[in-house]
Amino acid sequence: MAAEIKENEKMVIAAFDFDGTIIKRDSLPLFILFAASFQQLLLGSIRMSPFLLLLKLKLIPNARAKERLLGIFFAGLHLNEFNLLSERFISRIEKMVNPLALEKIKWHQQMQHEVVIISASAENWIRPWAKKNGIDIVLATRLQVTDDLVTGKLLSENCLGIEKVNRLLDKYPRREDYILYAYGDSNGDKELLELADHAFYRCF
Repeated sequence: MAAEIKENEKMVIAAFDFDGTIIKRDSLPLFILFAASFQQLLLGSIRMSPFLLLLKLKLIPNARAKERLLGIFFAGLHLNEFNLLSERFISRIEKMVNPLALEKIKWHQQMQHEVVIISASAENWIRPWAKKNGIDIVLATRLQVTDDLVTGKLLSENCLGIEKVNRLLDKYPRREDYILYAYGDSNGDKELLELADHAFYRCF
């Protein structure tokens, strides 16, 4: 009973990973498949192959491989066009949403909890879906834009591992003032799950 009273007195935050948790797959390659032409996919796959091998061998960090991938397919694209693609991508996301995750999100919203998405994917293609589903806070990887053109570089740290904790605490610094629920599916969510009062790994 004491735990219930304590929780009722505090703000409650429900932090959801996106890829593999809210949706069943990784959204980055799916966004590329959605946005790129067949010729771009063919040439891009050839150019990306050495970096994927280095990543698999753990000779380069995930962030560097991600920058290479984004650069190959999107460097030089106008931000408005990139964001328009992100808006249209909602229809693909909705086909991949885990119904159990969506049910849990709706439950938290009904309980007046603050629902937050924390993801290593780019915030550009997460925000439209999040907004449609009543989620205002998206803490995700930010992409660098110069002269309104996507560069392919990351503006922020890749929002993975400890960076998920950093971003959450930057947004909500007084950890003692809220109860944290966290939902994730991979090692990239480990630190966030460890921070939580209620941690859910591959379950809801």
